[in-house]
Parts: sequence; structure tokens; C-alpha cells
Amino acid sequence: MRRLEELRKRYFPGVCVSVTIGIAASFLSQHYGAPAMLMALLLGLAFNFLSQEPNCLPGLELSAKTLLRLGVALLGLRITFGDVLTLGWAPMLMVCSAVVLTIGFGIVMARMLGFSSSFGTLTGGSVAICGASAAMAISSVLPNDEQAKRNTLFTVISVTTLSTLAMIFYPMISTALGFTPQESGLFIGATIHDVAQVVGAGYSMSSEVGDLSTFVKLLRVAMLVPIVMTIGVVIRRAARNSGDSSGKGVAIPGFLLGFVALFTLNSLGWIPAQVRDPLADSSSWLLLTAIAALGVRTQLKDILSVGWKPVLLVVLETLFIALLILAYIKLF
Repeated sequence: MRRLEELRKRYFPGVCVSVTIGIAASFLSQHYGAPAMLMALLLGLAFNFLSQEPNCLPGLELSAKTLLRLGVALLGLRITFGDVLTLGWAPMLMVCSAVVLTIGFGIVMARMLGFSSSFGTLTGGSVAICGASAAMAISSVLPNDEQAKRNTLFTVISVTTLSTLAMIFYPMISTALGFTPQESGLFIGATIHDVAQVVGAGYSMSSEVGDLSTFVKLLRVAMLVPIVMTIGVVIRRAARNSGDSSGKGVAIPGFLLGFVALFTLNSLGWIPAQVRDPLADSSSWLLLTAIAALGVRTQLKDILSVGWKPVLLVVLETLFIALLILAYIKLF
């Protein structure tokens, strides 16, 4: 009991702040249509002064790291093998190749613009896979320092903003190009960054487009595990080759193994709906809480100091994956 009381005193204030900001962000999202992730981040930035409070700091760190990883693991309950196989092999190969090519494009462009490969991996992976959630997951296996934290915050803001714009304009583009419902679903699901915006854009056109675009998007989400595992292995080997002992700690993250385990169990139907549905819904809340905590721990001036080149990088990555999918639809 004494141990529990010590843990409560240590972590409760910071966790309470993060959860409260997450609830407020959810309220704004539901009532005003604003992206919940973006709202959580902006509200968190407004409460940055709380990061100077010693009582809040441990709970904020717990929320930004541990709750984040738990939320990513629970994403495995949102997709099954059946969802993926519904698409057929051709679209599956197209989507998977688009994800890999976009990350590669991000790395190349980042180096050309004077940034590190890690930054290109972070932004490219966020655009290619699932926006803010991917940014948080990828950042967890990248080298952790103050610059990495600023890069993560910038990436979350930029991909969420561009995803919201895409939710508005991509259905218009699909209509203007005369796409069939199948082509529209493929285009929207394979190009818009965040899951919520894919759902909003798809179902704004029709139920058929919404269903297909959601399936396509879930396939991109499933790519999160192999991509992040690969990044972790590459970083570990690079650190070992350079003689950096810190690289020994970069292995396959436990939360990704949890994702795979839950994804497999869910696909086999071994998790009752009464258990699966609440846990799947809680992943959104955990990610929202984590990004709120990250916002509290970051000063706005750190984000505003990034300059125009990072913005250009994310915009180019967004255009790249959109043009790639459009080319596939027109050619095949």
C-alpha cells in the first residue's frame, strides 16, 4: 500500500494534466470538427508552464512514453488479416510499395535539404503510414534528445494539418478526375495521413468509398510494425558500428511485439468483442494523452524556429505519395 501511495503521489499530477487536456481536445474535436491530435498538442503547448512544476514532470514523462507505447500496442486490435486480404493482392502490393518509396523519398529529400536521415525517416514514415500515430511510434525508436523531441512535435503538427486539408480537397480531386468508387476509396485510403481524416473523407463521398478507404488505410497502419522494427534494427547496427554503446538498448520494442500479438489474436477471433472494443477505443485515448503530455513538455518557440525547409519536406512527401497513387490508378 505504501508503494502504491508513493506511485500515486509521483505520477498522478502529471498524468491528470495529460488526461484532462486529452478530454478537452476530444470535446473540441467532437463539437467543432477539429482534429483531436492537433487540439491535444496545441492545448498542451498552452500549458507548457506546468512542465516546470516538479510534481508534474514524472507523470508527464510517463504519459509521453509509457502510455504512448501502450496505445500503439492496442492499435493491433483495430485490424485483422481478413481486413487486409479484402483488398486483393494488387492493391496490397501497391500500398506497401508506396509506403516504402515514400519513406525512401523522405530520406533522400531530407539529406538534400540538409537534414539528417532520421528526420527524413520520421517525416516520411508519418506521411506514408498513419500520420501522428506513426510519428510517435517512429520517434520512440529514434535517438532521443531535445532536437528529436522538437522534430516529433513539428511532424505531428504538419502531418495533421496537411491531413485535414487533404480530407477537404481529395474527395473533390477524386470527383474531378472521374474516379469510380473503388478508385476513390483506393486514392483516399492510400494518401491521407491520419485514420480519422480518411474516414471523414471517404464517408463524405459514399458508404462504399468510406469502407474501402478505411480498409486501405488499415493496411498502411499494419505496415507500422515492420517499418518501426526495421528502423530499430538499422539504428542498433549503426550505433554498434560506430562504437556507441547506447545502441545496444535499441532492440525490437516491446510495444510492437504487443501490437503483433494483439493483431494475431484479434485475427484469430480469440478476443471477445466485449473485451476487444473497449481496448481498441482506449488506444485513441492513450495516444491523445501521450501527445498532450508531449505538448506540455515543449515550448512553442522551439517549433516555430524550425524554418521553412522542414515544411517543404513534408509537403513534398505528401505530394509524392499522392502522385504515386494517382499514377498507379491511371496505369493499372
